[in-house]
Amino acid sequence: MKSENSSLLQIISSVSLCLHSFLTAPITIKYHPKLIFWFSLSITFSAFYGILALQQGFSSEYVVQDDARQHVFWMRRFIDRNLFPNDLIADYFQSVAPLGYSAFYQLMALLGIDPIVLSKIIPLFLGLITTGYCFAVSMELFPVPLTGFIASLLLNQNLWMQDGLISGTAKAFIYPIMLAFFYYLLRQSLLGVGFAIAILGLFYPSLVLVCAVILILQLWRFPGKGVRGLRLSQKRWDYIFCFTSLGVAFLVLLPYALSSSEFSPVMTAAEAKTLPEFLDQGRSSFFVDDPWKFWLHGRSGIGLATALTPPLIYSGLLLPIILKYKSYFPLAQQVSNRIKLLPQILLASGVMFFASHAVLFKLHLPSRYTQHTLRMVIAIAAGIALTLILDAVWLAAIRRHQEEDRGQRTPQLIRQLLALGLTLLMGSILGLYPNLTLKHFPWTGYIVGGVPELYKFLQQQPKDILIASLTAEANNLPSFAQRSILVSREYAIPYHLGYYRQYEQRTVDLIKAQYSLDSSVVRDFIQKYGIDFWLLSENAFNPDSIVNDKWLIQHKSAATEAIAQLQTGKQPALVKSMSSCSMLETQGLVVLPASCILKNITK
Repeated sequence: MKSENSSLLQIISSVSLCLHSFLTAPITIKYHPKLIFWFSLSITFSAFYGILALQQGFSSEYVVQDDARQHVFWMRRFIDRNLFPNDLIADYFQSVAPLGYSAFYQLMALLGIDPIVLSKIIPLFLGLITTGYCFAVSMELFPVPLTGFIASLLLNQNLWMQDGLISGTAKAFIYPIMLAFFYYLLRQSLLGVGFAIAILGLFYPSLVLVCAVILILQLWRFPGKGVRGLRLSQKRWDYIFCFTSLGVAFLVLLPYALSSSEFSPVMTAAEAKTLPEFLDQGRSSFFVDDPWKFWLHGRSGIGLATALTPPLIYSGLLLPIILKYKSYFPLAQQVSNRIKLLPQILLASGVMFFASHAVLFKLHLPSRYTQHTLRMVIAIAAGIALTLILDAVWLAAIRRHQEEDRGQRTPQLIRQLLALGLTLLMGSILGLYPNLTLKHFPWTGYIVGGVPELYKFLQQQPKDILIASLTAEANNLPSFAQRSILVSREYAIPYHLGYYRQYEQRTVDLIKAQYSLDSSVVRDFIQKYGIDFWLLSENAFNPDSIVNDKWLIQHKSAATEAIAQLQTGKQPALVKSMSSCSMLETQGLVVLPASCILKNITK
């Protein structure tokens, strides 16, 4: 019996040794089977998440991602030049689109790929590239394939729980390009770094500034092993590498710096503080009273909450502590001294974050300088930290103490079973957490059009029509009906005064015309803007439809006046046209031709 027990324990010990080696043994050989296995598994998970998103994207004829409603709809001009003629909204969003992002979609349109369709497909491929570079960066910092798998999986889960990658907009390209920059910087590839900066400048120029600060930080030697104080590098190559890369950054940003927009000037902080749009609960909420929320979350904060998901990613916060106590984590000796790149990324992001706050909104939103880099850094840090913890647990489990003899090995067996249990638990949480515990994963932010009859009707109208509406459905018309609208909440972006002043005037004029008792106000409004159709909801003339609409109520003067008029019990001039001019009624919405309205109000 003792012999059988001893044999069983030897088998368990052998399995434990093999499992420990398989999980945490460093790999320095290219194309090693274990490296290929973990990389393939990383790619598999990324593809799986992307396919799940694709299923949602093509689940209906009318589906569009929330942000794509702003940044992609206008690109159908690349397919049909007659769409959105003289459209303020389309012109504005085309003007703010980065050059490379716009060119990429235009090229695909020339190949016959609809921009909205492309915006649903491209996240899958961007996710795969992101996974590859995240895995590669992790291997450069810590040559354990398991780390690359954990880091890339956590980053994938984080990204598929947010609305960045899935949008197919310019911000979706950040992750593969930035990770490529990190990888080539670690490899000291001047060509690779220059190429990454150039592409980043074409797709998301703001973050080129973060890359520039990171490059400057490479010239400094910070206090640490062999370095007593802060000093500049003594290597000539470091300066060649830095200034050549900075030259690329300068050249790629130069066109943006020299260009002038018809929608200038940019909103100033002083002006923004006077607008309800920027206050708490506003359309573009920025200035909130809660300091915690202001500095850590939202458009004004570093984006901490969006980075700390899923739960296992919190382990990345432990990495500095683990590296400080390497004696308890022997595998930490394998961590490259190039790990300093991670805090340098955070420092560079922080510099630009505060610079953006200092010159609001000339560098646009501060959050864009930190939220993306923070997600990548903490995912990689979590991959390293979890691997080091797992290795330490397995080392404790398989270590044979000198005082133990063959008859006293039960404690070791228990340790091995505990290590195995911890491994299985960690693996289960890593692989199954989002799909089993989240109601919506991947979280796509897809908007499904619920009024197909309306979209088809409008598509049959001339391409140069203009639709006036205060309904929420107006948000979807440019994407689903491919027709211009006067205003809607979705496009009320207040960062450029040249655009927003016109937009605000349109909105106020529409509110006044829709609820005015004076038919001449309606007539003048239609003639001023060249309105062809008016889209109303059946409850449009209920005061609650204004009171409960956060966007409309922001226009305090016009909204208050409209509510007061409705509460008098007198019917606005537009009401009598609802029955006599109705051209389409569907799902609580009514379409009125402006020509009929004009005839009605002049009787």
